[in-house]
Amino acid sequence: MRLHGLKTGVLVCVFCLTAQAEQLLLDSDVLHALSEEVSGATAKRNLEYVATQHRMRGSRGFEAAAHHLAEQAESYGLQDVTIERYPADGEIFYGTQRSRPPWDVDFAELWDVSNASSPIRIASWETMPVRLAQDSESGQVEAELVDVGNGTSEADYQGKDVQGKLVLVASQPGAPAPLAVDTYGAAGLISYAQNQRTGWWKENENLVRWGHLGTFAETPSFAFMLSLKEARAFQARLAAGETVRLKASVEACKHAGDYQVLSALIPGSELPDEEIVYSCHLDHQRPGANDNASGCVTILEVARSLAKLIREGSISQPKRSLRFVWPPEIEGTLTRLVSLGDEGAEQIKAAIHLDMVGGGPNTKATFHVTRGPASVPSFVNDVAEHFAVFVNQQSAQLADGGNPKMPLLSNEGDKDALRAETVPFTMGSDHQIYAEGSFSIPSIYMNDWPDRFIHTNFDVPGNVDATKLKRVAFIAAASGLFLANMDSEDLPAVGEVIRQRSLVRAAELHARRHQVSGTEQVNLLRQTLRFEHAVAASVSGFAVLDTGYSQAHAKHMEALGQLLGYDSSAGADSTPESPIYQRNPSVTGPMGVFGYNYFGAHYPDDAARPGLLDYQGLWGGGGEYAYEVLNLVNGVRTAAEIRDLVSATYGPVSQPLVVEYLQALETIQVINTIEGLPD
Repeated sequence: MRLHGLKTGVLVCVFCLTAQAEQLLLDSDVLHALSEEVSGATAKRNLEYVATQHRMRGSRGFEAAAHHLAEQAESYGLQDVTIERYPADGEIFYGTQRSRPPWDVDFAELWDVSNASSPIRIASWETMPVRLAQDSESGQVEAELVDVGNGTSEADYQGKDVQGKLVLVASQPGAPAPLAVDTYGAAGLISYAQNQRTGWWKENENLVRWGHLGTFAETPSFAFMLSLKEARAFQARLAAGETVRLKASVEACKHAGDYQVLSALIPGSELPDEEIVYSCHLDHQRPGANDNASGCVTILEVARSLAKLIREGSISQPKRSLRFVWPPEIEGTLTRLVSLGDEGAEQIKAAIHLDMVGGGPNTKATFHVTRGPASVPSFVNDVAEHFAVFVNQQSAQLADGGNPKMPLLSNEGDKDALRAETVPFTMGSDHQIYAEGSFSIPSIYMNDWPDRFIHTNFDVPGNVDATKLKRVAFIAAASGLFLANMDSEDLPAVGEVIRQRSLVRAAELHARRHQVSGTEQVNLLRQTLRFEHAVAASVSGFAVLDTGYSQAHAKHMEALGQLLGYDSSAGADSTPESPIYQRNPSVTGPMGVFGYNYFGAHYPDDAARPGLLDYQGLWGGGGEYAYEVLNLVNGVRTAAEIRDLVSATYGPVSQPLVVEYLQALETIQVINTIEGLPD
């Protein structure tokens, strides 16, 4: 059998990867001990507490959740349990992150007072804090409600007097606030912004979305959030000519404080200064159960299980240290890495990041084991995929009525198969900070998508599945434990896993190659083979490569090139006559972080926006291109080589677009040219 020229052997290898079960990277007794110890029920008990807190960065709710997890970590026997504190006041920078001051709320209510004798309370901070948009400031007003549609264009306000009134908007409140408040003098906003777009978008009219105002907005304001059902009721009354009067009261403020990052440790026995970091993000609205109490309690369950098994002697103390961290999303991770300095960050050999990992059937979530970016080729992603395939096998056997060795089942959870999908790099969480070119730390990212309740009042513990928490904890624990102990003795097994996973990627590549032609297809194949070579070479960060490993890899690469039909003489790289850039070491981190866009804040207002930022490729969009272009600046690659790499990853893009963005980065001193033209 053939599939568009791809040889049968590859398909056999890909579809028969279920045979991995007898060739796992960890001994069966270690895996059995892990499968018996990790508990989805224990994880969910911790989740139920975390979900009671409205966990904004630096807030009282975040502090309460961090202290709870710290107490649990200490009771589980972890060492060096510390809540690290980093000043945050809106002025201090950590790399490209302008620190966002903590935000706390004492009181917030919204009332419908159209009928003065019978007011109706619409929203209360005490009962549902997600009703108040993040970064709202104190204010008190009784005023008419005016519907301005999206509220993001001048046309939305034509013929409408909103001075001193409350405006009903369909957008996230941060988008219309500059026009509504700064320009037209509205007293505040009432938003019915809908959730992230998925197949279930707008189906549930009772969802209340988590709202956001700009942390650094010029004019202080506040915004309340409504469900679509509530907003439509107001719109019907307004359309009928009724005057709707609302009374809003808010006592809230941003204030100087600090980012809090809980950290705990299982020290290594031989290489304690080398760390495998388990990451999550603790901040989120209440309840925020799957996003991201689930990731927080799952890495805590990994820590508890490993610490207990080590104490009991069921597994050995790992050679490298295992570090567990609970920061605010993205901003806390960047702050911590910048504060560690180059030497501290370089001690992190890999990160295992969990963000939304417990979605049960009602969330419609699909669990992903997501690879790192092409700019950080690493075998650590293959390790995670390896264990995910094993859990897929075991859970599928259970669902099919079989009797698997390790069903990984919680008596409080579901029996569905896990069906973990291994997917290419996507952005959107702390893993992109670890992998960013300032650090280039290999990162495993485990996450659910879609989730129809993300960022809403319906993201509750009841929608989180204890069995899934157990299975994800097992994958994370097995991956981290293997990486913490890996040495040269593991090279044969690791090499086999890398070769297996490279065949999976080759099959995925085959589906893409027919979308491009000519030199772009040659470039796609060339960059793919270079990537696979770099993945195999990345093992040298954990073990000294030997002749056997190198020879097996060389033989595999030769066969893979033949299999893909790559002709090394069919064209060359893009013209090398292009500049070489290097990073400015004083500008650390990506251009877009939380609540602050470094590029936008520093790039001249009167300069044309670089076209790459809005470019849509075959497999990615502007933000992804921009992220990778900067990651690939290393003082060695030419702009043409960077173009070739991002074109193979996200789809063909012209060199002028890439160079234009690089020049824009040079304008704001993020990078600088070190050579005009290479020899």
